[in-house]
Amino acid sequence: MRKTLGYMVTFTTYGTWLQGDERGWVKEGIIYEENEELHNVNESNLKGEVVRLKKREKEIVREAICRKAEARGEKILAISVWSNHVHIVQRYGRRPIEEAVRIYKNTASAALRRNGFEGKVWTRGFDKRFCFSEKDLRVRVDYVNKHGVRKSIGVCP
Repeated sequence: MRKTLGYMVTFTTYGTWLQGDERGWVKEGIIYEENEELHNVNESNLKGEVVRLKKREKEIVREAICRKAEARGEKILAISVWSNHVHIVQRYGRRPIEEAVRIYKNTASAALRRNGFEGKVWTRGFDKRFCFSEKDLRVRVDYVNKHGVRKSIGVCP
């Protein structure tokens, strides 16, 4: 069995990337193609407004996640916060990645609320990609850093 050195996780803002989406969608690590009927059902089931983070909100999310990771002794190698999703590459830690993502989402939501944001912020769940070598980590870090050049806000210090 290979040793896990880290993860790349992606989670989305509420209502912005539904199952059935024309761009494709991921469930339990499997990439699916567009399914208009499924997308329409999911869209009609939304219980709140679709969330697209503004520039200041992206900064708040990044800062909150970086501070929480540092406080927990977790090493974020790259982070990219977009209007509709977040990518994080993190070194393997002593806690399950599911716990880290739950805490990051809750921490970011609380920070946004302290700054006047109302309503649901994130979709349920997240996508994770395992990194079993330093090369895997570099590829994921490069992806997040390149992905973040156009619209997202920085990386953890």
